[in-house]
Amino acid sequence: MPVFMHNDIELFYEDTGEGQPLLLLHGLTSNSAMFYREMEFFKKTRRVIALDSRGHGNSSRLEQYTLKDHIEDALALIDHLDVTIVDVIGVSMGSYIAQGIAIQAPQKVNKLILVATKSYSEQASLTELFDRYPAKFDGLSISEKINEATRYIYHDQKKIQEWNKKTAQNSRLLTIKEQGIAGDAIKKFDFRSQLSAITAETLVVSGKHDGLNPPEKGRETAVAIPDATFMEFKRSGHAPNVEQDRLFLGVTENFLD
Repeated sequence: MPVFMHNDIELFYEDTGEGQPLLLLHGLTSNSAMFYREMEFFKKTRRVIALDSRGHGNSSRLEQYTLKDHIEDALALIDHLDVTIVDVIGVSMGSYIAQGIAIQAPQKVNKLILVATKSYSEQASLTELFDRYPAKFDGLSISEKINEATRYIYHDQKKIQEWNKKTAQNSRLLTIKEQGIAGDAIKKFDFRSQLSAITAETLVVSGKHDGLNPPEKGRETAVAIPDATFMEFKRSGHAPNVEQDRLFLGVTENFLD
C-alpha cells in the first residue's frame, strides 16, 4: 500500500506493472479500487498508477479541499514517482482532474482519455439532474431522489451493481458527511477558456444514457481541445468503462498504442 505525503496530506496509490506509465483517476466518492479491470488489463504492458484522491479511499479525510488540490496532488504524485511523462485516464471527477493536469503541465501528459466528462460546472451534477426532470423529482425526499436518480445516471444497472459491490469490498467507503465535502470540491469549475492549451492527443468518451454528464457536454469538451476525438457509447450511462467494459478496454488500448 504505497503512500506519499503532499503538503502534510497522506495520499495512497497503487503502482503495478512495467512500461509506459498510465495514471488512473477515479470518480467522485470512489477510489482506485474502481479500476480493478483496468489495472489487471493494462499492467501486462504498462506501468499502471492509480491514485486515491484526497478525501477518498485510503487517503487523508479532510474537512475541506478543492479541485485545485486534487490537481496539485496528482502532479505531486507524478513528480514523486520521478515520471517524466504519463498517459492519463480520468473518469467523471477524475476527468476534471485530468483536464487540470493537461492544462497546467501539458508537457507531462502524452495521451489523455476523458470519460463521462464535462469542462465546466455551476452546481452539483445531481442538482442539475433534478432540475432537468422536475416532474420526476419534485416532492421527493433526498433519499428518494437519489434512489430514483440511478435510472437516469446508468444504463446497465446489473453491471453497475456488481461493480459497486466489488469496489466496496476492496476499499474504505465515505461517510455521508465526507461525501458532501467531496461533492463541494467539484461543484464549480470552468476549464473552457483553457482547453486550447492541452497538447496531449485526447479521446473523450461519453455514454448515451448519462444523465449526470450528458454526451453533449463531452462533445463540447472534445471540440474545445485541439484535434480531440469524441466517442459516444450507445449502451452506457455515466460509466462506459463498466457498462461496456470490453469495448472500453479495446478502444482505450488501441488509442494508447
